[in-house]
Amino acid sequence: MSPVSSILQFGTSRFLQAHVDLFVSEALDRGEAIGTIAVVQTTSSPSSARRIDAMARGEGYPVRIRGIRDGQRIDDVVVVRSVRRALQATADWREVRRIAVTEADIIVSNTGDQGFALNPADGPDCVTNETAPPESFPAKLLVLLHARWTVRPEDPLSLFPCELVSRNGEQLQAIVVGLAVVWGLPAGFVTYLRTRCIWANSLVDRIVSEPLDPVGAVAEPYALWAIERQDGLLLPCRHPAIVVTDDLGRYERLKLHILNLGHTMLAEMWRQTSPDVDLTVLDAMGRPAMRTALEAIWNDEVIPVFARDGLEDQARAYRDEVRERFLNPFLAHRLADIAQNHPEKKRRRLAPLIAAAQHMQPPLAQTRLRAAMQENDHA
Repeated sequence: MSPVSSILQFGTSRFLQAHVDLFVSEALDRGEAIGTIAVVQTTSSPSSARRIDAMARGEGYPVRIRGIRDGQRIDDVVVVRSVRRALQATADWREVRRIAVTEADIIVSNTGDQGFALNPADGPDCVTNETAPPESFPAKLLVLLHARWTVRPEDPLSLFPCELVSRNGEQLQAIVVGLAVVWGLPAGFVTYLRTRCIWANSLVDRIVSEPLDPVGAVAEPYALWAIERQDGLLLPCRHPAIVVTDDLGRYERLKLHILNLGHTMLAEMWRQTSPDVDLTVLDAMGRPAMRTALEAIWNDEVIPVFARDGLEDQARAYRDEVRERFLNPFLAHRLADIAQNHPEKKRRRLAPLIAAAQHMQPPLAQTRLRAAMQENDHA
């Protein structure tokens, strides 16, 4: 008999394997998790199929933690045992529906960059189709929540989208509620989506550098899951990397304007030289000119903006953690990969910081950041 799955997870990515699934596994060992995980594969890729097949054996999978923590080299292997069932949405939709209705107290997702996109092929008839799922993830979620509402209309459910979207819980809620209205579903169900479903805004932060075949991952020691506090929210587990906060925006700003901005500025410098396609973040940190420029950007053009808002100590501490992460000797994080969608990344990571600096007295010069943005204007 299959174990009860209190957590229903959409996505089999290496990130989820080394983040949420690992946290729950470690918490289960301490008796601090609400239950085990049923994973649902939502794509048809061969690599995802191999992962599902391996997970379905129930033997656990390895996550190798490699990097620097507090100045010490870490190279450990952890076996993740929280995933007890592995399903494929198309082949196992009836079972996915059953778990969502009768077992799950939490739904977790990480469905990629286009995960919140709708598909015009999905329509209201999906609600009554118990054997075949809709195409898009929001429609799948809507159908499952409707099935649950018909059986357990008063029982709460906590949802944790881990997609890298600001205010991800609110955004997913708005999409699902909007779809329910367009499909003409009952007003009582729409009220349920707004009041009994608890949509968590959260920020995930961990570099998971490579997959292991057929299942498993290599990840850095640093990990954070910052979750915005709200009434009724049920956490999947207790874990040192999980922070419940009243100020999620602070964590988002730190990551965006120190870690993400640091990556983008290293990519900017790489693009301005004769690019070595295999140059990594670690290689860049070993080049005095690039390292010195990055440190100056952090110290002179970024941290003063945080200091204006009373966050200097937090910014300096996070910068030190990021520096240690950039110096990870095991992480082959190529600048060529970071440089994908480079102009858009600069707009998101640099422009808000430059705008904020203009309200300082006197305005902060930010010579290097402004030069990088001017390259966008001339492109």
